[in-house]
Amino acid sequence: MTEEILELKQPAIKKKSEVWGWIRFILLLTLAFILINNMIGLTRVSGNSMNPSLQNGNVLLMNKISLFFSTPKYGDVVVIKDERLGFSIIKRVIAVQGDRVLIRDGVIFVNETPLPELYTAGKSEDMALQTIPSGHLFVVGDNRNLGESKDSRDPSLGPVHIKDVKGYAVFSLLPMHSITEPLDL
Repeated sequence: MTEEILELKQPAIKKKSEVWGWIRFILLLTLAFILINNMIGLTRVSGNSMNPSLQNGNVLLMNKISLFFSTPKYGDVVVIKDERLGFSIIKRVIAVQGDRVLIRDGVIFVNETPLPELYTAGKSEDMALQTIPSGHLFVVGDNRNLGESKDSRDPSLGPVHIKDVKGYAVFSLLPMHSITEPLDL
């Protein structure tokens, strides 16, 4: 008699175990979705403005959580969502609030010091001296050829507000490679 009762309970226990397994799977999937959308993220490079560091079609891992603890600094590659553009751009920070930026003979000077840029392609067009306002960043694409990059050198965009930075580009997943960092100033 006891064996018959045990046999009847086993399918119920097995179904309960299966249901609990599905609930755990759905909870883990939901947690992964929340993490990917709010703390980290994925973004795709569109265009050639970051050549040679990043190519059109690269898929990047983005760190969003660091924005709560720090502000972007020189050399960071950031993802910017500026309402004036209507789309996101990926650029390198070359100056922060209070810095003075000048481009002369194709060389970018920040606070009268030429940037040692081994990660760029092309030559920048000259630009008059600009002081970066409080709460803003001066960002440029690594491809400095005229017309290849919509960035802070363009008067229609200019320095971008720190609040428009949506995350830091950390690593290229497809194809897998690290993002070139600049030399220390």
